[in-house]
Amino acid sequence: MSSMDDHELAALLNEIESDRVERKASIAERDRICEAICAFANDLPGHRLPGVLFVGANDNGSCANLAITDQLLLTLANIRSDGNILPFPSMTVQKRTVGGCELAVVIVEPSDTPPVRYKGRIWIRVGPRRAIATAEEERRLNEKRRARDLPFDIRPLPSAKLRDLDLDFFHRVYLPSVLPADILEQNRRTDEQQLASLRFGTIETPPTPTILGILVLGKDPRQFVPGAYIQFLRIDGKDLTGPIKDHKEIDGPLTDLLRVLDEIFQAHISIALDIRTQAVELRHPDYPLVALQQLARNAVMHRSYESTNAPVRITWFTDRIEIQNPGGPFGQVNRQNFGQPGITDYRNPHLAETMKNLGYVQRFGIGIELARKELRENGSPPVEFIVEDAHVLAIVRRRE
Repeated sequence: MSSMDDHELAALLNEIESDRVERKASIAERDRICEAICAFANDLPGHRLPGVLFVGANDNGSCANLAITDQLLLTLANIRSDGNILPFPSMTVQKRTVGGCELAVVIVEPSDTPPVRYKGRIWIRVGPRRAIATAEEERRLNEKRRARDLPFDIRPLPSAKLRDLDLDFFHRVYLPSVLPADILEQNRRTDEQQLASLRFGTIETPPTPTILGILVLGKDPRQFVPGAYIQFLRIDGKDLTGPIKDHKEIDGPLTDLLRVLDEIFQAHISIALDIRTQAVELRHPDYPLVALQQLARNAVMHRSYESTNAPVRITWFTDRIEIQNPGGPFGQVNRQNFGQPGITDYRNPHLAETMKNLGYVQRFGIGIELARKELRENGSPPVEFIVEDAHVLAIVRRRE
């Protein structure tokens, strides 16, 4: 992440014609701020330098005398993870004094995996113009991914072909979930261009599905990514030596995988009725469904698909459920800070983006907190985590 001294910031603040700068007198125009962050992340001119948004400055660079409060800084910082700008922008938010003016400074790094979208639209900036990218500009952004060291989830799979993807699902379900209706109506792009723009395929000739494309749209993901499944085991006992009551290997494209898992959870959860009075009937599941969903989806999102062929393992004992993710802490997450609010990172950032687009994630970074809340409200013991270098184990104990 770039750091900029006061001299650099002052020069940019006063450079009226620069396409690396945007100024806002306040945060009232949230959409415009998000569009600017998106445009800086796309870096269509190819500066490979950060763009800077000055909040508290007028269009001419003069001071707007805005109070730069902690809440204002938090509001700007939350833009990164609220799920409207995808993939995640790399950005910092700082309180700085530039030329005697107190400002909130948002520094946005160019994305290594453009195009970046805000609410489904690709915003770009060239000179003073900020607009939605044309088909040609979108193609240029796609090409910028070629030379980058790509995250594993969007690397190409040379052994796969476009015929291995379910293009009907792509058009019928996925595109409407990620692109606004007016953008879809104007769409004149080929299947290959659309797949490349959403990181499901490459732009090389011949076009090749990516890992992400196979995981989300693949007709048979395990043919190409052997660990892309969930092993479910129901044990009639408290350890693995007990009799097996149910055993399933859940596979298929992402939506099928998660749908079947939800059905299995619902089939195995027991509900106890507590009639306190004639007028009140309380229903207490032994495990709250939402908590299990959040922890299992986290395991699918954060697991390593690169270094292991092991599945996500869900083992249901008589007194607890264990959800094991074959992937240890990643990035800024470590054993000490795992599960702390606000501490999150993404081994598979584009799979996370896709899960958000499909509605499996409401907001990034709150899955564990939501699971904890559901367990607490159900009267269940808190979730326990065992964090190792190669896996994370979540233990959910049955409500007595």
